[in-house]
Amino acid sequence: MSALHVYFGSDAVNSPPVIRKMGMSDAFAALSEGFDDFKAMPTHLIFLAIFYVVAGIALAALSSFGGALQLVFPLAAGFALVGPFVAIGLYEMSRRRELGMKVGLSDALVVAKSPALPSLATLGVALVIIFAAWIAVAEGLYVWLYGSAAPASASAFLGDVLTTQRGWLLIGVGGAIGFLFAVFVLCVTVVAFPLMLDRDIGLLPAVATSLRVAATNPVAVATWGVIVAVLLALGALPLFIGLAVVMPVLGHGTWRFYRRAIEADRAHEQQLEWAGSPGKPARYYSTPHSVLFPPPQ
Repeated sequence: MSALHVYFGSDAVNSPPVIRKMGMSDAFAALSEGFDDFKAMPTHLIFLAIFYVVAGIALAALSSFGGALQLVFPLAAGFALVGPFVAIGLYEMSRRRELGMKVGLSDALVVAKSPALPSLATLGVALVIIFAAWIAVAEGLYVWLYGSAAPASASAFLGDVLTTQRGWLLIGVGGAIGFLFAVFVLCVTVVAFPLMLDRDIGLLPAVATSLRVAATNPVAVATWGVIVAVLLALGALPLFIGLAVVMPVLGHGTWRFYRRAIEADRAHEQQLEWAGSPGKPARYYSTPHSVLFPPPQ
């Protein structure tokens, strides 16, 4: 086995992804196709349940740390940083639908059998670390402007943020820093997760492809980023309930964006099934390769 195969995997070397030229209309078309997928395969109740479980844990954690109200907004906004990983099951559902296969909710779990699972998980852990870094920066900014004491109440803190110079500074500087975090994650992951799930080319080639997509199609990627930000903000307004619809729509839309960004290569796409399904060779159910790069086929 050559070092080239160990570090890049056979698909990354023998069949590198071909990037298409995209325009602003492709981002809106991906959103429309993602919404069609959601209507055909609704998962909003699951996302609603997941959100409120996570929200309950977060609120309990905030209470245990003395009611850190200053972190409520950074936590809510930062959830978008890990969204691409949370949605990997939706990518698989969209792929199956586009192939004309019958799709059920259990098909979202078949990604657990993907040979790329270690690579997917590693990038997911990286996003969690980025999320933690964002929270640490947000807390540091608050301490710089307000001191180490937690806000006395939500209403008093909100009033201070909206009516004082230090509050405006918190909004402006915090928003700018959050924007940089969001742009970085968008460029690194815009097609990375769907590509690894679809082609299993390895973590670093997938991330490099995402960066190339962003460099080749800056308008389309920026438009997709704005769409994501606007929909997440709108979904968060009614007590975050709208995210139960927005998150799966964006998940399906991300797969559709990937399909528009990367030329399909059916000969190198993975077909995932549960172990024991007829007609599928055993290689679809094993994960023998390293975390960062798949082995040669």
